[in-house]
Amino acid sequence: MERILVIGCSGQIGSELTLELRRIYGNENVFATDIKQAATDIVESGPFDILDVLDYSNLVHFVVRNKITQVYNLAAVLSGNAEKIPQKAWEINMKALMNTLELARETDAKKLFWPSSIAVFGPTTPRYNTPQLTVMEPNTVYGISKLAGERWGEYYHKRYGVDYRSLRYPGLISYKTEAGGGTTDYAVEIYYEAIRNGSYECFLSENTALPMMFMSDAIKATIDLMEAAPENLSLRSSYNVGGMSFTPKEVAAAIRKHMPSFEITYKPDFRQAIADSWPASIDDSVARKDWGLNDQHKLDSMTELMLNEIRLKLA
Repeated sequence: MERILVIGCSGQIGSELTLELRRIYGNENVFATDIKQAATDIVESGPFDILDVLDYSNLVHFVVRNKITQVYNLAAVLSGNAEKIPQKAWEINMKALMNTLELARETDAKKLFWPSSIAVFGPTTPRYNTPQLTVMEPNTVYGISKLAGERWGEYYHKRYGVDYRSLRYPGLISYKTEAGGGTTDYAVEIYYEAIRNGSYECFLSENTALPMMFMSDAIKATIDLMEAAPENLSLRSSYNVGGMSFTPKEVAAAIRKHMPSFEITYKPDFRQAIADSWPASIDDSVARKDWGLNDQHKLDSMTELMLNEIRLKLA
């Protein structure tokens, strides 16, 4: 029986991934942890502990004591926030990864998932249909840490046999957890503000195209990758996942199909430069071939679902 540790269960990914893992593997076999208190549904549905991934000694004791076999390390300072505290963000992001890589090397928790990002690409990368293997020269702290992390993960796999697996997430969109400091956060904020105020001031320009993925598709992709047979995985750096690609202007148009009076204005800030250095669309054919990546949601279906669910949540 797999016994799974989720580090960062209170974040945008962790809050939904934890519950889906518990549905699949059983509540008692998925150990949720974070440095802050988790949501009620996580605390009440299975084991939850306060745990700091940067404290290696306590991390090892926790894993050995609970006979953990898999780790999902979701702890990170995201792109927008990382630019405000570059040295601290680098320290947190890299130490969190290195601690879990060493953990996988030294204990029975050999299978490790660590999220990478489209931030590993940079202004010299082909922007449209960005290939799996291409030029990677990130110019943000977040992107640099993610690219370094991919290299370390592949190294630990080849050198020590760690079963390291990773996805390069695009922007992730969810109605369950609000935005948390990323450059693609507008695509979550816009729906909340549409319901709350009927308007939104966007921090990116209207024609900034970025790849995005609805959270349920991202969770499925994550678990599908972790459940894939090792012999099917042709790479151990990180897989491209593309989802859909759209601009703020296109999101606003999709919202107006349900809320004709919705208004949007644009006031680009420092995140515009970050977005301009990232791909506009992604080629994820390697993931589709190796382990069957299959995302379901497109902009219109996602928009209808987001608006309906946020209305219910805020009510």
